[in-house]
Amino acid sequence: MWTIPNLLTMSRIFVIPVLVLSFYLEQPFGSHLAFVLFALAGITDFFDGYLARATGSVSKIGQFLDPIADKLMVAAVILMVVAFKWVEGIHVVAAVIIMCREIMVSGLREFLAGIQVSVPVTFLAKWKTTVQMVALGALVWSKGAPQLGLPANDVGIVLLWIAATLTLYTGYDYLRAGLKHMV
Repeated sequence: MWTIPNLLTMSRIFVIPVLVLSFYLEQPFGSHLAFVLFALAGITDFFDGYLARATGSVSKIGQFLDPIADKLMVAAVILMVVAFKWVEGIHVVAAVIIMCREIMVSGLREFLAGIQVSVPVTFLAKWKTTVQMVALGALVWSKGAPQLGLPANDVGIVLLWIAATLTLYTGYDYLRAGLKHMV
């Protein structure tokens, strides 16, 4: 049950409170710490799945926890960058679109699992996740990167909107596929 891939997945969940606390630390140190934690979480997200498949240790608990860990991390970061006004104004709409899609797809997958229907992750959805993670990584580094001459907030905002656009499309795609089983 507690394989290395599962422990990597759990580490993403356990790091969330520390990531949230990093926003309250003196800046830019807190932003640097948040970026490092978020980047490490992204690396563990890649390796938990890779190792599980490579070693044949794919487990039900891993399949259950992995998407939850991802969504918890995304939700925590979105809430914090909005709460600290690192994302504000009209850009909050992009953040809300992403949050709504994450919740909708989670509910849809739960419903479909109950009727034993699987909806595979699409190639475009994987790209959406990649763009979203880079956007959020840039946004958590908003207060630290400028000291290095990097426009992290600007890059994060642009990518957040790209992720929100991909989110709308892939969310509609999942919903359309799921609706076939609801009627």
